[in-house]
Amino acid sequence: MREILKEAEAHINDGYGRAQEHAKQPLPKRFYKEVSTDELDGQHRVLLDGKPIKTPGKKTVGFPDPNLAQLVADEWAAVEEKIDPAKMPLTRICNTIVESGDEYLAPVRAELLKYAANDLLFYRAEGPDSLVELQRQHWDAPLQVFEREHGATFKLAAGVMHVAQPQASLEKIGALINRYGLYSAFAAMSITSITGSALLAIGLREGHFDAEQVWTAAYVDEDYQASQWGEDDQAMAARAYKRKDFDAAAQLFDLLNPEV
Repeated sequence: MREILKEAEAHINDGYGRAQEHAKQPLPKRFYKEVSTDELDGQHRVLLDGKPIKTPGKKTVGFPDPNLAQLVADEWAAVEEKIDPAKMPLTRICNTIVESGDEYLAPVRAELLKYAANDLLFYRAEGPDSLVELQRQHWDAPLQVFEREHGATFKLAAGVMHVAQPQASLEKIGALINRYGLYSAFAAMSITSITGSALLAIGLREGHFDAEQVWTAAYVDEDYQASQWGEDDQAMAARAYKRKDFDAAAQLFDLLNPEV
């Protein structure tokens, strides 16, 4: 499955490392003067000097929502001298979605459910007590929401030994995922890849959590380590890069219905 999704997740996998590679390569110069939007056959497009933007694979990009098209247009308008994909997270995730197409929808949904069955929130530290308490504070509440709102209960484990989850609960999560259209599924997959938690991504998509709650929960372990040993500059730079991709995916949730 991960081979199937390799290209679909390319905009986020090893994101900071990819950004560093981009930095080593000469970036293309801005070649356009005017950025605008239009609508054609129900699709909203971003135009550079009157020509629609295309994916790296030369597919014309059409957006399902005019506000999304405008946000992508704003990224292109903000380009000064060089076109730097690392600074255009919405453009990158939308390119990934358009390039992949509907044939990737079922595999992405399946991968989301696979992540949910082995979610970050299930696996708790055995110690020290302060970390155990932080995980409890930030991870118990999301699980309680899924039980209250969807009747899905889950088993917790100390350490990394696999724990099988109730099939009935996974079916309920699967029913949520199977409602998601291409944009929602890919945005959820992006957030899952960043946070390690499909349940946090799904909860954000369903409106159960806000973006800051999800981000904080995802980085409980890393923040704890930083509090004990100090921050690592490279890790913080990677985290800042991932936050841009996280925010871009969260914007798709804000703009679009789950079925889109």
